[in-house]
Amino acid sequence: MVHLAIHLSWEAKVAGPVQYRWMYPVERYLRKLKNYVRNKAHAEGSIAEKYLADECLTFCSRYLHGIETKFNRVERNYDGGTSACANTSQLSIFSTPGRYLGKAIRCELNDDLHNAATFYVLQNCVDADRFVEEHKNILTNTGVLDIDRVHKQEFIAWFEKRVR
Repeated sequence: MVHLAIHLSWEAKVAGPVQYRWMYPVERYLRKLKNYVRNKAHAEGSIAEKYLADECLTFCSRYLHGIETKFNRVERNYDGGTSACANTSQLSIFSTPGRYLGKAIRCELNDDLHNAATFYVLQNCVDADRFVEEHKNILTNTGVLDIDRVHKQEFIAWFEKRVR
């Protein structure tokens, strides 16, 4: 493998940037053409027929309106439409639509990760901004020097007590 590094640098100097000689896109396209073959006795005819049909459909689908085509179809992971799960929360941070991808995996969070996640949610929720400011003002009035560190440590417990 050490010897390979010598050849790679020589090849880069002689042949130039790799994108001009990289075969991966060509190989992917050849695989697509190979998948067009249905009649192995006349492979060239199958490829030509399928390629022509694909080109015709692509051309026509650019001009069809109101019909789902590969150019106007919703992406596979699109989550901007209606949500798969009903949003019952009144907090703004949970109001963005979304849908589940894949199977749910249950995991138990230890106390540190749970506190970090809770702190993150509360810090990024517009509805909790007034509580964040109130807690920081209390810390400032009590004379705490490192307000951010103490706020991060004590905010969750203070917030829980304050809301109750």
